[in-house]
Amino acid sequence: MNDQAIKSLVAIGAFSMGIAVILGALGAHALENSLSMESLDSFKTGVRYHAWHSLAIIFLGLAGKLILKEKQVKIISRLFIIGIVLFSLSIYLLTCKSILGIERWISVIGPITPLGGLVLIAAWFMLGAMAIAKKA
Repeated sequence: MNDQAIKSLVAIGAFSMGIAVILGALGAHALENSLSMESLDSFKTGVRYHAWHSLAIIFLGLAGKLILKEKQVKIISRLFIIGIVLFSLSIYLLTCKSILGIERWISVIGPITPLGGLVLIAAWFMLGAMAIAKKA
């Protein structure tokens, strides 16, 4: 991987992690009186997955080239990014639907969450399979 690709992945992961921290603080302080305990727990799940997968993107930027080809790093990191957007963003929207006035969107947003989860799972399995398949 070239230096620019590494810098890009680390920057994307870092900014994504910063957003996760902001949203975590929002959930812990600003939303605690606006959401039910169940919704707040769901919001926190979105933040947790957002943060973990942001770290995975940073990891791929820093260490991915040690065990994977550049094209493989790009594919897996894109899957992590897509997974974060589909999984965590849909949870954020679903839990804050009444605050945002998007109750009518639930039928569209709801099915996106498990799709995002499947994308994240695919990224992890792809990372594992490609690492095993890497020839020394």
